[in-house]
Amino acid sequence: YILSGDKDTLQLASDQTKVVITKKGITDKAVYDKAAFIEEFGITPVQFIDVKGLMGDKSDNIPGVPSIGEKTAFDLIKTYGSIEGVYENLDVITKKKVKENLITYKNDAFFSKKLATIMRDVPTTVDFDDIKDLGNYDLDKIRALYLKLQFKTLLAKLPPSDKPAVATGNGL
Repeated sequence: YILSGDKDTLQLASDQTKVVITKKGITDKAVYDKAAFIEEFGITPVQFIDVKGLMGDKSDNIPGVPSIGEKTAFDLIKTYGSIEGVYENLDVITKKKVKENLITYKNDAFFSKKLATIMRDVPTTVDFDDIKDLGNYDLDKIRALYLKLQFKTLLAKLPPSDKPAVATGNGL
């Protein structure tokens, strides 16, 4: 389960991953796996990246293509499957302004798609079996990390230590 108020995480919904999106506060929420996402939006979660690439997202500084809003972006992706499919079929797009902007802002569309994509193939050295045991951690290292990252609220929740807390690193 992934709990977020950020709709960008919807692209992670799958048969194995459920995304819980908060709508108003934390009491109004929706839960999406791949099937629920497809049922509501008519596209796959991965295609949602293409929608974001076309319509952009001001809150994430994703430019998108001017004059393509959410409805048009969804319609284009439902019809052509992807941004690549949209550009392969430019000759059949009849809305003049949409077609002009797709041509003019082609680089922005593909760049926006890249910006909107949550990378799922980042290499990691974490052994998940090692972190299953809640007692398998170094409290002093956690305390130092929380100090470094200025996680004051989380730091206050740690049990007291007999060692003085010292931040390591550049002190972000």
